[in-house]
Amino acid sequence: MSEKKRALEGVRVLDLSNVLAGPFCATVLGEFGADVVKVELPGKGDTMRTFGTMTATGATLNWLSEARNKRCITLDLRKPAGLLIAKRLVAQSDIVVENFTTGTLEGWGLGYEDMKKVNPEVILVRITAYGQTGPYNDRPGFARIAHGFAGLAHLAGEPDGPPVIPGSTSLADYISGLYGALGALIAYIGRQRHGVGQTIDIGLYEGVFRMLDEMAAAYAKSGYVRQRMGADTVNVVPHSHYRTRDDKWIALACTNDRMWQRLCKAMDRLDLLAADKYATMAQRLAERDRVNGIVADYVGSMDRDALLAHCLHHEVPAGPINNIADIFQDPQFAARQNLVEVFDPREGRVVVPNVLPKLSETPGELRWLGPDMGQHNDEIYRGELGISAEEIERLKREGII
Repeated sequence: MSEKKRALEGVRVLDLSNVLAGPFCATVLGEFGADVVKVELPGKGDTMRTFGTMTATGATLNWLSEARNKRCITLDLRKPAGLLIAKRLVAQSDIVVENFTTGTLEGWGLGYEDMKKVNPEVILVRITAYGQTGPYNDRPGFARIAHGFAGLAHLAGEPDGPPVIPGSTSLADYISGLYGALGALIAYIGRQRHGVGQTIDIGLYEGVFRMLDEMAAAYAKSGYVRQRMGADTVNVVPHSHYRTRDDKWIALACTNDRMWQRLCKAMDRLDLLAADKYATMAQRLAERDRVNGIVADYVGSMDRDALLAHCLHHEVPAGPINNIADIFQDPQFAARQNLVEVFDPREGRVVVPNVLPKLSETPGELRWLGPDMGQHNDEIYRGELGISAEEIERLKREGII
């Protein structure tokens, strides 16, 4: 790794955010070499420290993984002395990330206009529940709320069941964090070309909504409201999940007639390709349940691994429905180094998802896991801001750091 360059070397990111969407944005930038300074409230810290499986570090696995590569300081932005220090940090930063409720930073005297007074070219990433504008802009929110508001939860679940969360994960937070990182990089390139800073304004629900394929266009065109379909897909059949004989599950995708022909050959059911049967997608869509039943019966007649090998032989797109134990045993995950083992002196062996995307010449890297609260106070306050040891002690006594 030593011979490789870091793409964002020399870029300073000030992470004022909490929990996941904003912090994940900063984490992505830090994985590619940005110097990320994470600010936490003294004595409390980021909520992610206590959310999840606790470790010997006194923080959770969530924190160790998602606060990777950051330098952590404590600072109370709500107090005048803390605000002054925050402005000094802003002055040294290229990108600032925040996800407070709309108007919070302005109330403390640290809004974008305040930041520009000390750093005219600063880039500010703002991730809130509903964005900085609109009638809901001051409402709080979390990923679950965003999934519902954006239309995703309405689609998740069985047709006769309640809307569900699409997996027990904070998908909206991660998507918003990625859009935040993308926006920050676009703004950084824009600043290099045009010499101006700017804000990136993201509502937590917006990234999820952006990924709902043709739903908006279909409704505008015909008033069509897509409903829950379980594992099925609206415009394609068969394109679902099926149980194998050994009580495992596979995902199978026949997105066009050509792939359906391959599946029929694999099933030894060429009769299904007759003109009066299911040769075309329109015919299969009209008989969705019947087609799914035929495929389900076939899949259920074989064990998973033998079935997947048979599908591969016939060039039928299919794959396993993995749980996390399967993933740890899968040779593809190993070959791609999607999991990385890190030794942490406080916790020992920790395995976390590796950095994405993979770059050939300036790859990202995991340099360390989430630090202790205030671990880098002296390094930053004394070493970089030049605050004396006596002043640091006073700031500690007053609860400012």
